[in-house]
Amino acid sequence: MAARNPGTGLELGWISKVHVNQPAVLRHAERIRTRRTVKSNWQAAWLLKAVTCMDLTTLSGDDTPSNVHRMCYKAKHPIREDLLKAMDMHDKGITVAAVCVYPTRVTDAVNALKAAGCNIPVASVAAGFPSGQMPLQTRLDEIKLAVGYGAREIDIVINRALVLTGQWEDLYEEIRQCHEACGDAHMKTILSTGELGSLANVYKASMVAMMAGSDFIKTSTGKEVENATLPVGVIMMRAIRDFYWQTGNKVGFKPAGGIRTAKEAITWLMLVKEELGVEWLKPELFRLGASSLLEDIEKQSRHSVTWQTNSV
Repeated sequence: MAARNPGTGLELGWISKVHVNQPAVLRHAERIRTRRTVKSNWQAAWLLKAVTCMDLTTLSGDDTPSNVHRMCYKAKHPIREDLLKAMDMHDKGITVAAVCVYPTRVTDAVNALKAAGCNIPVASVAAGFPSGQMPLQTRLDEIKLAVGYGAREIDIVINRALVLTGQWEDLYEEIRQCHEACGDAHMKTILSTGELGSLANVYKASMVAMMAGSDFIKTSTGKEVENATLPVGVIMMRAIRDFYWQTGNKVGFKPAGGIRTAKEAITWLMLVKEELGVEWLKPELFRLGASSLLEDIEKQSRHSVTWQTNSV
């Protein structure tokens, strides 16, 4: 992870006059989606970059120690060895960025990764995931529990009602207390953007979350009807850019939910490059939340290797 975001005091003046030109944002997002392409001979590199920024995730009610162990093995070996050798990347230590589980499965993941001899961090959802409707003290206790089990990253979820009713002071205070409860663990704050009502609210919630000390801001839980969308990504990244210009603190970005194909992953990487720059294209500042994406990336990597071999 990058250096921790210490946060700032709540500056309502930063967000009180927010105006979002929605048609312009939608046009820009569509341009990224349809006009930005990656040349075939660079595709494999972009796909491997996506893998190294991925939080490999299982958040199912039927999770067991055995399927968490299998996921951890895949986290260490995300791409087949023969494909990596064909790309001359077999000795580069390609792994995913983290594995993400429920608090009750953190110990299983920590033990599995330790047994595999790798230092991939374990992330845990907490703070009343996915609804954020538990009492604050219960959410704080859950965070502390996950950290105690060995989670090095905590993905919290906000109480969306505070955004919808404009209670920015209360939202700031809740996130600040969650940040404190995380201790040394990095905190990703899930905004559940599909439930915030407007792009202006997305910007305001992003800014308040960063002021309160979030190390990452994340689009979705993956459980909402609407998850990560490119227009929301544009707004959140511009909030990150504004926060960096104002404070000098770099905050990471994580789109999550509904990202299932290698093409979609590359589109997100390209959007990050355009909005924030190449310095954000690393796992310390960019993550992809995905549970089914890796299979398609491996498939497309195989196609890319085949294309390059046949072109020689």
